Amino acid sequence: MPYPVQTGQPAVDMLRGKPMFDFLDADPEYAKVFNDGMTSVSDMEIPTVLAAYDLTDVGTIVDVGGGHGRLHAAMLQKWPSSRGILFDAESVVAGAPTVLDAAGVADRCTAVGGSFFESVPSGGDAYVLKHIVHDWDDSNVLQILRNVRAAMPGGAQLLVIESVVPDDSREHLSKILDLEMLAAATRRERTADEYADLLRAADFGNTRVIPTAGPTSIVESEAA
Repeated sequence: MPYPVQTGQPAVDMLRGKPMFDFLDADPEYAKVFNDGMTSVSDMEIPTVLAAYDLTDVGTIVDVGGGHGRLHAAMLQKWPSSRGILFDAESVVAGAPTVLDAAGVADRCTAVGGSFFESVPSGGDAYVLKHIVHDWDDSNVLQILRNVRAAMPGGAQLLVIESVVPDDSREHLSKILDLEMLAAATRRERTADEYADLLRAADFGNTRVIPTAGPTSIVESEAA
């Protein structure tokens, strides 16, 4: 913690000699541990997220940065009339078929590799970003959100799933995660107002925060 607090630079860069995601790209064994860890976190959060929001009538769900597809598979299981597009880096979505096949949803999902800094799949009815926004500073977040917005038809929904920091002083897991993000990538968790400002700057419409039974919330907006 002293290094990022004193310098404003990530401790991972200092310890590993490169940014977090570059290090993951260069070390497949470590990347597997990291990606499996993210999948485990999803397993804990998925039930609370699915219980808090309904996508019954949504045609195509695009999961941006969806990893191996654990959340995506659960969404397609719960909403059997929906189809899905799972989007992440080529090296990450390579591990998705096992998850999608095991869930019995592979025939309704297309896995697409790419970079959300360049573009995301177009034409979806709902776009989901789970634990993506907190990985990046505001300028990078705006680039991601603007690429998502460019891919969305009018009226499509955006669901940003993150630990939203309360405005008061009560204990909350988001505040511990905020410190973790500072050390790992000099990034941050955000308040509801901060999410609203970012989404507005990316040409999204009204924003509301939907709490879940767990520490994560759903920040909902739509293509303006």
